[in-house]
Amino acid sequence: MLDFPRWKIFFIISICILALVTALPNFLSDEVREKTYSFLPSKTINLGLDLQGGSYLLLEVDFDTYLKEQLDMLVEDIRIDLRKSRIGYRGLGIENDAVAMTIRDRARIDEVELIIKKISRDLDVDVDSSGVAIVKYREQALKNMKRSVIAQSIEIVRRRVDETGTREPIIQRQGDNRILLQVPGLENPEHLKNLLGKTAKMTFHLMDDTEPYLSYKKNPAPGMMVLPGDGNNRWYMVKKKVELSGDLLTDSRATFERSRPVVSFRFNNQGGKKFAKITKENVGKPFAIVLDGEVITAPNIQTPITGGSGIITGNFTTQSANDLSLLLRAGALPAPLEIIEERTVGPSLGHDSIEAGKLAAIVGVVLVIICMVVFYGLFGVFSNIALIVNMILILAVLSLFQATLTLPGIAGMVLTMGMAVDANVLIFERIREETRIGRTPFAAIDHGFSQAFKTITDSNITTLIATLLLFIYGSGPVKGFAVTLSVGIICSVFSAILLTRMMIVLWLKKNKPKTISI
Repeated sequence: MLDFPRWKIFFIISICILALVTALPNFLSDEVREKTYSFLPSKTINLGLDLQGGSYLLLEVDFDTYLKEQLDMLVEDIRIDLRKSRIGYRGLGIENDAVAMTIRDRARIDEVELIIKKISRDLDVDVDSSGVAIVKYREQALKNMKRSVIAQSIEIVRRRVDETGTREPIIQRQGDNRILLQVPGLENPEHLKNLLGKTAKMTFHLMDDTEPYLSYKKNPAPGMMVLPGDGNNRWYMVKKKVELSGDLLTDSRATFERSRPVVSFRFNNQGGKKFAKITKENVGKPFAIVLDGEVITAPNIQTPITGGSGIITGNFTTQSANDLSLLLRAGALPAPLEIIEERTVGPSLGHDSIEAGKLAAIVGVVLVIICMVVFYGLFGVFSNIALIVNMILILAVLSLFQATLTLPGIAGMVLTMGMAVDANVLIFERIREETRIGRTPFAAIDHGFSQAFKTITDSNITTLIATLLLFIYGSGPVKGFAVTLSVGIICSVFSAILLTRMMIVLWLKKNKPKTISI
Protein backbone atom coordinates (compact mmCIF):
# COMPACT_ATOMS: atom_id res chain seq x y z
CA MET A 1 0.00 0.00 0.00
CA LEU A 2 2.86 2.41 0.79
CA ASP A 3 4.88 1.54 -2.28
CA PHE A 4 4.59 4.46 -4.73
CA PRO A 5 6.57 3.92 -7.94
CA ARG A 6 7.66 6.93 -9.95
CA TRP A 7 5.21 6.28 -12.77
CA LYS A 8 2.30 6.46 -10.34
CA ILE A 9 3.59 9.73 -8.86
CA PHE A 10 4.02 11.13 -12.37
CA PHE A 11 0.49 10.00 -13.30
CA ILE A 12 -1.13 11.67 -10.27
CA ILE A 13 0.79 14.93 -10.74
CA SER A 14 -0.05 14.95 -14.47
CA ILE A 15 -3.75 14.55 -13.72
CA CYS A 16 -3.59 17.50 -11.29
CA ILE A 17 -1.78 19.74 -13.80
CA LEU A 18 -4.15 18.78 -16.61
CA ALA A 19 -7.14 19.53 -14.39
CA LEU A 20 -5.71 22.96 -13.51
CA VAL A 21 -5.14 23.80 -17.18
CA THR A 22 -8.66 22.63 -18.13
CA ALA A 23 -10.38 24.54 -15.30
CA LEU A 24 -8.41 27.78 -15.75
CA PRO A 25 -10.51 29.23 -18.65
CA ASN A 26 -13.48 29.56 -16.28
CA PHE A 27 -11.60 32.30 -14.41
CA LEU A 28 -10.50 34.25 -17.50
CA SER A 29 -12.42 36.76 -19.59
CA ASP A 30 -13.33 36.03 -23.21
CA GLU A 31 -10.69 38.46 -24.48
CA VAL A 32 -7.92 36.88 -22.41
CA ARG A 33 -8.92 33.37 -23.51
CA GLU A 34 -8.83 34.36 -27.17
CA LYS A 35 -5.49 36.18 -26.98
CA THR A 36 -3.36 34.26 -24.49
CA TYR A 37 -5.09 30.94 -24.06
CA SER A 38 -5.85 29.96 -27.64
CA PHE A 39 -3.34 27.10 -27.73
CA LEU A 40 -4.83 25.39 -24.66
CA PRO A 41 -8.26 23.85 -23.91
CA SER A 42 -10.85 26.62 -23.88
CA LYS A 43 -14.09 24.88 -22.90
CA THR A 44 -15.92 26.40 -19.96
CA ILE A 45 -18.88 25.59 -17.75
CA ASN A 46 -22.17 26.92 -19.07
CA LEU A 47 -24.23 28.86 -16.56
CA GLY A 48 -27.88 27.88 -16.20
CA LEU A 49 -30.95 30.07 -16.39
CA ASP A 50 -30.87 30.92 -12.68
CA LEU A 51 -27.23 32.08 -12.86
CA GLN A 52 -26.98 34.14 -16.05
CA GLY A 53 -30.62 34.97 -16.70
CA GLY A 54 -32.64 34.04 -19.76
CA SER A 55 -36.09 32.95 -20.85
CA TYR A 56 -38.45 30.33 -19.47
CA LEU A 57 -41.24 29.06 -21.71
CA LEU A 58 -43.86 26.42 -20.99
CA LEU A 59 -45.30 25.05 -24.23
CA GLU A 60 -48.45 23.00 -24.67
CA VAL A 61 -48.81 20.58 -27.58
CA ASP A 62 -52.16 20.88 -29.37
CA PHE A 63 -52.82 17.16 -29.77
CA ASP A 64 -56.44 17.74 -30.81
CA THR A 65 -55.29 19.52 -33.97
CA TYR A 66 -52.87 16.69 -34.73
CA LEU A 67 -55.62 14.10 -34.24
CA LYS A 68 -57.93 16.03 -36.57
CA GLU A 69 -55.23 16.02 -39.27
CA GLN A 70 -54.84 12.26 -38.87
CA LEU A 71 -58.60 11.81 -39.15
CA ASP A 72 -58.71 14.02 -42.26
CA MET A 73 -56.12 11.78 -43.91
CA LEU A 74 -58.05 8.72 -42.73
CA VAL A 75 -61.21 10.07 -44.38
CA GLU A 76 -59.35 10.46 -47.68
CA ASP A 77 -57.89 6.94 -47.44
CA ILE A 78 -61.31 5.44 -46.70
CA ARG A 79 -62.92 7.39 -49.57
CA ILE A 80 -60.28 6.21 -52.07
CA ASP A 81 -60.44 2.55 -50.97
CA LEU A 82 -64.26 2.44 -50.94
CA ARG A 83 -64.41 3.92 -54.44
CA LYS A 84 -61.86 1.39 -55.69
CA SER A 85 -64.02 -1.40 -54.29
CA ARG A 86 -67.21 0.22 -55.69
CA ILE A 87 -68.87 0.33 -52.27
CA GLY A 88 -71.57 2.98 -51.91
CA TYR A 89 -71.57 5.30 -48.90
CA ARG A 90 -72.85 8.67 -47.77
CA GLY A 91 -72.09 11.20 -45.03
CA LEU A 92 -68.37 10.36 -44.80
CA GLY A 93 -66.77 12.81 -42.36
CA ILE A 94 -65.39 13.46 -38.87
CA GLU A 95 -67.64 13.28 -35.81
CA ASN A 96 -66.35 13.54 -32.21
CA ASP A 97 -62.77 12.30 -32.77
CA ALA A 98 -63.96 9.52 -35.08
CA VAL A 99 -64.87 8.98 -38.72
CA ALA A 100 -68.55 8.32 -39.43
CA MET A 101 -70.32 7.16 -42.58
CA THR A 102 -73.36 5.22 -43.70
CA ILE A 103 -72.90 2.12 -45.85
CA ARG A 104 -75.67 1.87 -48.45
CA ASP A 105 -75.35 -1.85 -49.11
CA ARG A 106 -75.49 -3.53 -45.68
CA ALA A 107 -74.50 -6.84 -47.22
CA ARG A 108 -71.00 -5.43 -47.79
CA ILE A 109 -70.41 -4.26 -44.21
CA ASP A 110 -67.93 -7.08 -43.55
CA GLU A 111 -66.00 -6.04 -46.64
CA VAL A 112 -65.90 -2.45 -45.38
CA GLU A 113 -64.52 -3.60 -42.03
CA LEU A 114 -61.79 -5.57 -43.82
CA ILE A 115 -60.84 -2.53 -45.93
CA ILE A 116 -60.53 -0.32 -42.84
CA LYS A 117 -58.46 -2.93 -41.00
CA LYS A 118 -56.05 -2.96 -43.94
CA ILE A 119 -55.64 0.82 -43.66
CA SER A 120 -54.43 0.52 -40.06
CA ARG A 121 -54.45 -2.13 -37.36
CA ASP A 122 -54.91 0.64 -34.77
CA LEU A 123 -58.50 1.28 -35.89
CA ASP A 124 -61.72 -0.03 -34.38
CA VAL A 125 -64.86 -0.27 -36.53
CA ASP A 126 -68.36 -0.29 -35.03
CA VAL A 127 -71.34 -0.75 -37.40
CA ASP A 128 -74.94 -0.62 -36.17
CA SER A 129 -78.01 -2.23 -37.69
CA SER A 130 -78.80 0.84 -39.79
CA GLY A 131 -75.44 0.66 -41.58
CA VAL A 132 -73.81 3.61 -39.75
CA ALA A 133 -70.10 2.86 -39.33
CA ILE A 134 -67.95 4.59 -36.68
CA VAL A 135 -64.18 4.32 -37.17
CA LYS A 136 -61.88 5.48 -34.39
CA TYR A 137 -58.40 4.90 -33.03
CA ARG A 138 -57.95 2.52 -30.12
CA GLU A 139 -57.07 3.94 -26.70
CA GLN A 140 -53.58 2.43 -26.72
CA ALA A 141 -53.00 3.77 -30.22
CA LEU A 142 -53.97 7.27 -29.05
CA LYS A 143 -51.58 7.02 -26.09
CA ASN A 144 -48.74 5.90 -28.36
CA MET A 145 -49.62 8.66 -30.80
CA LYS A 146 -49.54 11.31 -28.07
CA ARG A 147 -46.23 10.00 -26.73
CA SER A 148 -44.74 10.08 -30.21
CA VAL A 149 -46.01 13.63 -30.87
CA ILE A 150 -44.43 14.91 -27.64
CA ALA A 151 -41.10 13.22 -28.43
CA GLN A 152 -41.06 14.60 -31.99
CA SER A 153 -42.01 18.08 -30.76
CA ILE A 154 -39.17 18.09 -28.23
CA GLU A 155 -36.67 17.11 -30.93
CA ILE A 156 -37.93 19.77 -33.37
CA VAL A 157 -37.89 22.45 -30.64
CA ARG A 158 -34.30 21.47 -29.84
CA ARG A 159 -33.28 21.79 -33.49
CA ARG A 160 -34.91 25.20 -33.84
CA VAL A 161 -33.32 26.53 -30.66
CA ASP A 162 -29.91 25.17 -31.68
CA GLU A 163 -30.25 26.87 -35.09
CA THR A 164 -30.49 30.24 -33.34
CA GLY A 165 -27.02 29.70 -31.85
CA THR A 166 -28.18 29.37 -28.23
CA ARG A 167 -26.02 27.04 -26.15
CA GLU A 168 -27.20 24.43 -23.69
CA PRO A 169 -30.98 24.97 -23.64
CA ILE A 170 -32.95 22.85 -21.17
CA ILE A 171 -35.79 21.09 -23.01
CA GLN A 172 -37.82 18.43 -21.26
CA ARG A 173 -41.27 16.91 -21.14
CA GLN A 174 -43.62 18.08 -18.40
CA GLY A 175 -46.84 16.20 -17.84
CA ASP A 176 -48.74 14.54 -20.68
CA ASN A 177 -48.72 17.32 -23.26
CA ARG A 178 -46.33 20.07 -22.18
CA ILE A 179 -42.72 20.96 -22.93
CA LEU A 180 -40.52 23.02 -20.62
CA LEU A 181 -37.97 25.21 -22.42
CA GLN A 182 -35.29 27.20 -20.60
CA VAL A 183 -32.86 29.20 -22.71
CA PRO A 184 -30.01 30.74 -20.68
CA GLY A 185 -28.69 34.08 -21.88
CA LEU A 186 -31.76 34.90 -23.99
CA GLU A 187 -33.24 38.12 -22.66
CA ASN A 188 -35.58 38.89 -25.59
CA PRO A 189 -37.56 35.76 -26.45
CA GLU A 190 -39.83 37.31 -29.09
CA HIS A 191 -37.91 35.99 -32.10
CA LEU A 192 -37.67 32.53 -30.57
CA LYS A 193 -41.39 32.58 -29.74
CA ASN A 194 -42.17 33.41 -33.36
CA LEU A 195 -40.08 30.46 -34.53
CA LEU A 196 -41.64 28.07 -32.05
CA GLY A 197 -45.16 29.28 -32.76
CA LYS A 198 -45.00 28.13 -36.38
CA THR A 199 -45.70 24.51 -37.20
CA ALA A 200 -43.67 24.85 -40.43
CA LYS A 201 -45.48 21.95 -42.05
CA MET A 202 -44.81 22.32 -45.76
CA THR A 203 -46.68 20.23 -48.32
CA PHE A 204 -46.93 20.25 -52.10
CA HIS A 205 -50.36 19.94 -53.77
CA LEU A 206 -51.80 19.90 -57.25
CA MET A 207 -54.61 22.36 -57.80
CA ASP A 208 -58.09 22.22 -59.32
CA ASP A 209 -57.90 21.86 -63.09
CA THR A 210 -60.83 24.18 -63.88
CA GLU A 211 -60.72 26.89 -61.19
CA PRO A 212 -57.39 26.93 -59.31
CA TYR A 213 -57.38 30.63 -58.40
CA LEU A 214 -60.32 32.25 -56.59
CA SER A 215 -61.17 35.88 -55.92
CA TYR A 216 -63.38 34.91 -52.98
CA LYS A 217 -63.76 31.99 -50.60
CA LYS A 218 -66.23 29.32 -51.69
CA ASN A 219 -67.22 25.83 -50.59
CA PRO A 220 -64.83 23.22 -52.01
CA ALA A 221 -65.83 20.10 -53.90
CA PRO A 222 -65.13 16.67 -52.32
CA GLY A 223 -61.41 15.96 -52.23
CA MET A 224 -60.59 19.66 -52.52
CA MET A 225 -59.90 22.44 -50.04
CA VAL A 226 -59.83 26.21 -50.26
CA LEU A 227 -56.71 27.80 -48.73
CA PRO A 228 -55.73 31.45 -48.31
CA GLY A 229 -52.66 33.10 -49.75
CA ASP A 230 -51.07 36.52 -50.14
CA GLY A 231 -52.28 37.62 -46.73
CA ASN A 232 -55.84 36.28 -47.31
CA ASN A 233 -56.27 38.58 -50.31
CA ARG A 234 -56.43 35.57 -52.60
CA TRP A 235 -57.82 32.04 -52.34
CA TYR A 236 -56.72 28.81 -53.96
CA MET A 237 -58.65 25.63 -54.79
CA VAL A 238 -56.16 22.92 -53.80
CA LYS A 239 -56.44 19.16 -53.88
CA LYS A 240 -56.39 17.60 -50.41
CA LYS A 241 -54.04 14.85 -51.50
CA VAL A 242 -50.46 15.62 -50.46
CA GLU A 243 -48.27 14.96 -53.48
CA LEU A 244 -45.03 15.62 -51.62
CA SER A 245 -44.22 16.34 -47.98
CA GLY A 246 -41.65 18.69 -46.53
CA ASP A 247 -40.19 15.95 -44.35
CA LEU A 248 -38.30 14.76 -47.45
CA LEU A 249 -36.27 17.98 -47.52
CA THR A 250 -32.56 17.70 -46.73
CA ASP A 251 -31.57 21.35 -46.89
CA SER A 252 -33.05 24.83 -47.14
CA ARG A 253 -31.24 28.16 -47.49
CA ALA A 254 -32.14 31.81 -47.87
CA THR A 255 -30.74 33.26 -51.07
CA PHE A 256 -31.45 35.90 -53.71
CA GLU A 257 -32.91 35.71 -57.21
CA ARG A 258 -33.16 38.87 -59.30
CA SER A 259 -32.29 40.87 -56.17
CA ARG A 260 -35.29 39.40 -54.29
CA PRO A 261 -35.03 37.18 -51.21
CA VAL A 262 -36.10 33.61 -51.96
CA VAL A 263 -35.74 30.26 -50.22
CA SER A 264 -33.97 27.42 -52.00
CA PHE A 265 -34.64 23.83 -51.03
CA ARG A 266 -33.34 20.36 -51.83
CA PHE A 267 -35.03 16.98 -51.46
CA ASN A 268 -33.41 13.71 -50.50
CA ASN A 269 -33.12 10.95 -53.09
CA GLN A 270 -36.68 9.68 -52.53
CA GLY A 271 -38.15 13.18 -52.56
CA GLY A 272 -36.17 14.14 -55.65
CA LYS A 273 -37.58 11.19 -57.59
CA LYS A 274 -41.14 12.02 -56.53
CA PHE A 275 -40.64 15.71 -57.37
CA ALA A 276 -39.30 14.81 -60.83
CA LYS A 277 -42.22 12.44 -61.48
CA ILE A 278 -44.84 14.99 -60.38
CA THR A 279 -43.39 17.83 -62.45
CA LYS A 280 -42.97 15.57 -65.49
CA GLU A 281 -46.59 14.37 -65.41
CA ASN A 282 -48.13 17.81 -64.73
CA VAL A 283 -46.34 20.23 -67.04
CA GLY A 284 -48.41 23.38 -67.52
CA LYS A 285 -50.48 22.82 -64.38
CA PRO A 286 -50.36 24.99 -61.24
CA PHE A 287 -48.51 23.52 -58.26
CA ALA A 288 -49.20 24.88 -54.76
CA ILE A 289 -46.59 25.02 -51.99
CA VAL A 290 -48.50 25.15 -48.71
CA LEU A 291 -46.99 26.17 -45.38
CA ASP A 292 -49.08 25.88 -42.20
CA GLY A 293 -52.36 25.93 -44.11
CA GLU A 294 -51.48 28.90 -46.33
CA VAL A 295 -50.36 28.90 -49.95
CA ILE A 296 -47.06 30.74 -50.10
CA THR A 297 -46.58 30.29 -53.84
CA ALA A 298 -48.47 28.52 -56.64
CA PRO A 299 -46.46 28.63 -59.88
CA ASN A 300 -47.22 26.75 -63.07
CA ILE A 301 -44.92 23.82 -63.78
CA GLN A 302 -43.01 24.97 -66.86
CA THR A 303 -40.68 21.99 -67.36
CA PRO A 304 -39.87 18.77 -65.49
CA ILE A 305 -37.57 19.45 -62.52
CA THR A 306 -35.20 16.51 -62.24
CA GLY A 307 -32.47 17.94 -60.02
CA GLY A 308 -34.36 17.42 -56.77
CA SER A 309 -34.18 21.11 -55.86
CA GLY A 310 -36.16 24.29 -56.36
CA ILE A 311 -36.91 27.73 -54.95
CA ILE A 312 -39.81 29.27 -53.07
CA THR A 313 -40.70 32.80 -54.11
CA GLY A 314 -43.00 35.16 -52.28
CA ASN A 315 -43.17 38.50 -50.53
CA PHE A 316 -40.12 37.67 -48.38
CA THR A 317 -37.89 40.02 -46.48
CA THR A 318 -34.33 38.92 -45.74
CA GLN A 319 -35.31 38.05 -42.16
CA SER A 320 -38.47 36.15 -43.13
CA ALA A 321 -36.53 34.17 -45.76
CA ASN A 322 -33.89 33.27 -43.17
CA ASP A 323 -36.59 32.26 -40.67
CA LEU A 324 -38.42 30.09 -43.21
CA SER A 325 -35.21 28.32 -44.26
CA LEU A 326 -34.38 27.72 -40.59
CA LEU A 327 -37.82 26.24 -39.94
CA LEU A 328 -37.62 23.96 -42.96
CA ARG A 329 -34.13 22.75 -41.99
CA ALA A 330 -35.24 21.99 -38.44
CA GLY A 331 -38.36 20.17 -39.62
CA ALA A 332 -42.07 20.59 -39.10
CA LEU A 333 -43.73 20.28 -35.74
CA PRO A 334 -46.19 17.38 -35.70
CA ALA A 335 -48.70 19.58 -33.84
CA PRO A 336 -49.01 23.31 -33.04
CA LEU A 337 -47.42 24.61 -29.83
CA GLU A 338 -49.07 27.14 -27.56
CA ILE A 339 -47.07 29.19 -25.07
CA ILE A 340 -49.03 29.01 -21.81
CA GLU A 341 -46.41 30.42 -19.45
CA GLU A 342 -43.50 32.77 -19.98
CA ARG A 343 -40.94 34.18 -17.59
CA THR A 344 -37.80 36.19 -18.07
CA VAL A 345 -34.97 35.97 -15.53
CA GLY A 346 -32.82 39.08 -15.54
CA PRO A 347 -29.01 38.85 -15.49
CA SER A 348 -28.91 40.86 -12.23
CA LEU A 349 -30.76 38.09 -10.41
CA GLY A 350 -28.36 35.57 -11.89
CA HIS A 351 -25.40 37.71 -10.77
CA ASP A 352 -26.78 37.80 -7.22
CA SER A 353 -27.14 34.01 -7.28
CA ILE A 354 -23.54 33.58 -8.42
CA GLU A 355 -22.25 35.91 -5.71
CA ALA A 356 -24.29 34.08 -3.05
CA GLY A 357 -22.97 30.75 -4.33
CA LYS A 358 -19.38 32.03 -4.28
CA LEU A 359 -19.79 33.26 -0.73
CA ALA A 360 -21.23 29.93 0.40
CA ALA A 361 -18.40 28.02 -1.29
CA ILE A 362 -15.68 30.26 0.17
CA VAL A 363 -17.12 30.09 3.67
CA GLY A 364 -17.47 26.31 3.39
CA VAL A 365 -13.88 25.85 2.18
CA VAL A 366 -12.44 28.11 4.89
CA LEU A 367 -14.32 26.38 7.70
CA VAL A 368 -13.33 22.93 6.42
CA ILE A 369 -9.66 23.97 6.10
CA ILE A 370 -9.58 25.38 9.64
CA CYS A 371 -11.25 22.31 11.15
CA MET A 372 -8.94 19.86 9.40
CA VAL A 373 -5.80 21.71 10.50
CA VAL A 374 -7.06 22.01 14.09
CA PHE A 375 -8.03 18.34 14.42
CA TYR A 376 -5.31 16.64 12.36
CA GLY A 377 -2.34 19.00 12.14
CA LEU A 378 0.03 18.25 9.26
CA PHE A 379 -2.23 15.49 7.98
CA GLY A 380 -5.01 18.07 7.88
CA VAL A 381 -2.80 20.23 5.66
CA PHE A 382 -2.41 17.30 3.26
CA SER A 383 -6.18 16.85 3.30
CA ASN A 384 -6.73 20.55 2.53
CA ILE A 385 -4.39 20.39 -0.45
CA ALA A 386 -6.35 17.39 -1.71
CA LEU A 387 -9.60 19.32 -1.17
CA ILE A 388 -8.42 22.22 -3.33
CA VAL A 389 -7.27 19.80 -6.03
CA ASN A 390 -10.66 18.09 -5.78
CA MET A 391 -12.48 21.35 -6.51
CA ILE A 392 -10.19 21.97 -9.49
CA LEU A 393 -10.91 18.46 -10.76
CA ILE A 394 -14.67 19.05 -10.53
CA LEU A 395 -14.42 22.30 -12.48
CA ALA A 396 -12.21 20.60 -15.07
CA VAL A 397 -14.63 17.71 -15.65
CA LEU A 398 -17.65 20.02 -15.85
CA SER A 399 -15.76 22.27 -18.28
CA LEU A 400 -14.64 19.33 -20.41
CA PHE A 401 -18.23 18.22 -20.94
CA GLN A 402 -19.49 21.84 -21.00
CA ALA A 403 -22.06 20.99 -18.35
CA THR A 404 -24.69 23.52 -17.33
CA LEU A 405 -24.16 24.79 -13.79
CA THR A 406 -27.26 25.86 -11.87
CA LEU A 407 -27.76 27.13 -8.34
CA PRO A 408 -28.57 23.61 -7.07
CA GLY A 409 -25.37 22.55 -8.85
CA ILE A 410 -23.39 25.00 -6.72
CA ALA A 411 -25.10 23.48 -3.68
CA GLY A 412 -23.91 20.09 -4.88
CA MET A 413 -20.33 21.38 -5.10
CA VAL A 414 -20.50 22.79 -1.56
CA LEU A 415 -21.84 19.45 -0.31
CA THR A 416 -19.05 17.67 -2.18
CA MET A 417 -16.43 19.58 -0.18
CA GLY A 418 -17.76 18.14 3.05
CA MET A 419 -17.93 14.65 1.55
CA ALA A 420 -14.39 14.96 0.15
CA VAL A 421 -12.80 15.49 3.56
CA ASP A 422 -15.11 12.88 5.05
CA ALA A 423 -13.01 10.18 3.36
CA ASN A 424 -9.85 11.65 4.86
CA VAL A 425 -11.50 11.82 8.28
CA LEU A 426 -12.27 8.09 8.09
CA ILE A 427 -8.67 7.33 7.11
CA PHE A 428 -7.11 9.57 9.78
CA GLU A 429 -9.34 8.21 12.54
CA ARG A 430 -8.39 4.68 11.51
CA ILE A 431 -4.70 5.65 11.64
CA ARG A 432 -5.24 7.03 15.15
CA GLU A 433 -6.70 3.72 16.26
CA GLU A 434 -3.75 1.83 14.80
CA THR A 435 -1.21 4.07 16.57
CA ARG A 436 -3.01 3.63 19.90
CA ILE A 437 -2.57 -0.14 19.78
CA GLY A 438 1.19 0.32 19.27
CA ARG A 439 1.73 -0.02 15.55
CA THR A 440 4.66 1.78 13.91
CA PRO A 441 3.90 4.86 11.77
CA PHE A 442 4.40 2.89 8.53
CA ALA A 443 2.14 0.04 9.68
CA ALA A 444 -0.49 2.39 11.13
CA ILE A 445 -0.75 4.41 7.92
CA ASP A 446 -0.76 1.28 5.78
CA HIS A 447 -3.58 -0.32 7.80
CA GLY A 448 -5.44 2.99 8.06
CA PHE A 449 -5.71 3.40 4.28
CA SER A 450 -6.42 -0.27 3.51
CA GLN A 451 -9.12 -0.70 6.18
CA ALA A 452 -10.86 2.61 5.57
CA PHE A 453 -10.92 2.04 1.79
CA LYS A 454 -13.75 -0.50 2.06
CA THR A 455 -15.94 1.87 4.08
CA ILE A 456 -15.23 4.77 1.70
CA THR A 457 -16.07 2.64 -1.34
CA ASP A 458 -19.37 1.44 0.14
CA SER A 459 -20.53 4.92 1.13
CA ASN A 460 -19.61 6.45 -2.23
CA ILE A 461 -21.32 3.71 -4.23
CA THR A 462 -24.59 4.14 -2.32
CA THR A 463 -24.41 7.91 -2.82
CA LEU A 464 -23.73 7.47 -6.54
CA ILE A 465 -26.81 5.24 -6.83
CA ALA A 466 -28.91 7.95 -5.20
CA THR A 467 -27.53 10.64 -7.53
CA LEU A 468 -28.19 8.40 -10.54
CA LEU A 469 -31.85 8.12 -9.55
CA LEU A 470 -32.02 11.89 -9.08
CA PHE A 471 -30.59 12.39 -12.56
CA ILE A 472 -33.01 9.91 -14.19
CA TYR A 473 -36.21 11.04 -12.50
CA GLY A 474 -35.42 14.64 -11.53
CA SER A 475 -36.16 17.89 -13.35
CA GLY A 476 -33.57 20.37 -14.69
CA PRO A 477 -32.25 21.87 -11.41
CA VAL A 478 -32.30 18.47 -9.70
CA LYS A 479 -30.34 17.01 -12.61
CA GLY A 480 -27.74 19.77 -12.18
CA PHE A 481 -27.41 18.93 -8.50
CA ALA A 482 -27.03 15.22 -9.33
CA VAL A 483 -24.36 15.87 -11.98
CA THR A 484 -22.13 18.03 -9.79
CA LEU A 485 -22.54 15.73 -6.80
CA SER A 486 -21.68 12.58 -8.77
CA VAL A 487 -18.66 14.24 -10.42
CA GLY A 488 -17.56 15.47 -6.99
CA ILE A 489 -17.81 11.98 -5.50
CA ILE A 490 -15.65 10.45 -8.24
CA CYS A 491 -13.08 13.24 -7.97
CA SER A 492 -13.01 13.00 -4.16
CA VAL A 493 -12.06 9.32 -4.38
CA PHE A 494 -9.04 10.31 -6.48
CA SER A 495 -8.02 13.17 -4.20
CA ALA A 496 -8.65 11.39 -0.88
CA ILE A 497 -7.28 7.95 -1.74
CA LEU A 498 -4.52 8.59 -4.28
CA LEU A 499 -3.36 12.18 -3.82
CA THR A 500 -3.52 12.33 -0.03
CA ARG A 501 -1.83 8.94 0.30
CA MET A 502 0.92 9.98 -2.11
CA MET A 503 1.69 13.12 -0.10
CA ILE A 504 1.70 11.20 3.21
CA VAL A 505 3.91 8.41 1.82
CA LEU A 506 6.42 10.88 0.34
CA TRP A 507 6.55 12.75 3.67
CA LEU A 508 6.85 9.48 5.57
CA LYS A 509 9.75 8.17 3.47
CA LYS A 510 11.60 11.47 3.61
CA ASN A 511 11.31 12.12 7.38
CA LYS A 512 11.02 8.51 8.68
CA PRO A 513 9.35 9.58 11.96
CA LYS A 514 9.34 7.15 14.89
CA THR A 515 5.97 8.48 16.03
CA ILE A 516 3.21 10.45 14.33
CA SER A 517 1.00 13.11 15.85
CA ILE A 518 -2.50 12.99 14.43
